[in-house]
Amino acid sequence: LQHCLPTPVNEEVPNGPIFVDTQHEDLVHDAQLDYYGRLLATCSSDRTIKIYNVGEAAAELSATLQGHEGPVWQLSWAHPKFGTILASCSFDGGVLIHRETRPLDWQILYAGRQLHESSVNSVSFCPPEHGLMVAAASSDGRVSVLAHQPDNSWSIEYIQDNPLGVNAVSWAPAGAYHDGSSSSSVRGAAAAGNGESASEDSPRLVTGGCDNRIRFWVQDLSSGQWVEDASSPVSKDVGHTDWVRDVAWAPSVMPNVNMVASCSEDRTVLIWTQTGPNEEWKATLLHTFDAPVWRVSWSVTGHILAVSSGDSNVALWKKGIDGKWYQMDSVQEENNPVQEG
Repeated sequence: LQHCLPTPVNEEVPNGPIFVDTQHEDLVHDAQLDYYGRLLATCSSDRTIKIYNVGEAAAELSATLQGHEGPVWQLSWAHPKFGTILASCSFDGGVLIHRETRPLDWQILYAGRQLHESSVNSVSFCPPEHGLMVAAASSDGRVSVLAHQPDNSWSIEYIQDNPLGVNAVSWAPAGAYHDGSSSSSVRGAAAAGNGESASEDSPRLVTGGCDNRIRFWVQDLSSGQWVEDASSPVSKDVGHTDWVRDVAWAPSVMPNVNMVASCSEDRTVLIWTQTGPNEEWKATLLHTFDAPVWRVSWSVTGHILAVSSGDSNVALWKKGIDGKWYQMDSVQEENNPVQEG
């Protein structure tokens, strides 16, 4: 499992792109900017995480974080309201949560070293409206959800996804199912406890797995348990034919209209759209690429999708007013140019 290209980041720099000499000693698998775009975190097969201060013209290395015993696959920043907090996941089956206690001084806030029985492939902090929670997807077929508690402990809930393994996880944006009307406050997910079902405020996840499928999950607020969101079925008319490598839930643009992008080793990117609560998720093919597609990433506004593929190419796509998707730009790795013909 190798994410050989950094996650595309959407930051405009007056003098053009900033090229970072990461100083990693092996493949770089992920790169994430923090909320303000001033800190850059990268992770590598060299088992380390590096933090950089990003300026207008350069990025300066400020810290190297250690603690994992295997390649580090992915990173996720928490919302700054909780402090400067970074989660990492690794082939070693663990999730570490790091915190900058004072400038240049990082400590491990939580160490889930045996959280999973196999590689943890994806990690993601939830929207801040749900508190300080992080989800992690593993090759052991489970997704763990860690939640910070008032006594500074961390609770752990497991989602049994599929036995072949889970490669990616992404949170629904807060308010994804809120249109301001009382009729939208209750949706038909599993009822439990006092009989309340999942509401518009319930945290939701989408996962992508080695069974070529994506799945939607919702937390029942009354019981705290995670269940598959049976109220929002996934269409089988269009789907992936190989491992799903990444999923990304788009920021909310219109009330009760949701989009999820998924990419696969079958070289395709699908855009899944749901046009209202309890409606079916339907997929449309964005594009068939020339190589397996590793990562997908939405812009902050949700209008642009960045796609990184195994041919060292990063492409930007935007939806036109006619509803079709158009390629905007392409950024190729300097050392591995892709010939177009």
